[in-house]
Amino acid sequence: MIKIGSHSRLVAILQALLVISLWSSSWVLIKFGLRDIPPLTFAGLRYFLAFLVLVPFALASSNRQALRGLSRRTWLRLTALGLLIYMLCPGGQYVGLSYLPAVTTMLLFSFGTVTVALLSGVLLRERPTWLQWCGIFTALLGGYLYFHPVDVPAGQLVGIGVVLVSMLGYSFAAILGRGIARSKTVSALLMTVVSMGTGSVVLLAGGLAVEGLPSISLTNWLIILWLSVVNTSFTFVLWNRTLQTLTAVESNIISNAMLVEIAVLAWLFLGERLTLLDLAGLGLVIGGTLMVQLRGR
Repeated sequence: MIKIGSHSRLVAILQALLVISLWSSSWVLIKFGLRDIPPLTFAGLRYFLAFLVLVPFALASSNRQALRGLSRRTWLRLTALGLLIYMLCPGGQYVGLSYLPAVTTMLLFSFGTVTVALLSGVLLRERPTWLQWCGIFTALLGGYLYFHPVDVPAGQLVGIGVVLVSMLGYSFAAILGRGIARSKTVSALLMTVVSMGTGSVVLLAGGLAVEGLPSISLTNWLIILWLSVVNTSFTFVLWNRTLQTLTAVESNIISNAMLVEIAVLAWLFLGERLTLLDLAGLGLVIGGTLMVQLRGR
């Protein structure tokens, strides 16, 4: 008999789904912002402002002792996590979206599921069950059907290369983040603040050095602030908390629900229509996501 799991696991799943919903809305907002803001600077501003929002909470009296007590090894691991998930991944995502349609970008990111499954089995010894493997392949098949056929012009090859590198970085970040969260040596808040501070500073500095200081309208500042406070500060703390309960493969499969939500948001706000093949792919993605959560023996 297959059991869904404990109450804490169900809460973690619901929290992860909330995070994914907010992250899905980010893709639409990013596409709007990229019309006027260079990609690296855009991404750097988002995550650096989010870091500033979290700093006062991290420096509260209840967290200062824990922050001073972090070992050198933990600092190094958090720095590496920050460079991966707050510098390489968003930088590649924003640059990729400036070259590629959102559909192509998400298709490439969906292959991170297989990478995370393989890496988690080797590095974390969290080998998926047979049912979870079925869910992984079902979700990937759904993603393939939804985005098929993908016709990429030759001029978009740079974007493809950048997104693939970013996808691999996210895969390693998922494994590293799960390892840090599972050790429970650092709280979700401090884990987020330290890693985000490291990655965002490097990303913003690089963006300003390469792209210069852009002229940003009030509307774009509102987009940046929403992405920073709600879709980054709040969501990444909550996501890191779910990593203490969910495995890396589970977290990555849940993130594939973004395929469904982005499609709906694109239809509502960008006028993109869904074909019968698209709907079939979305159904398979949903089914694969649910199968991964049913942890049968």
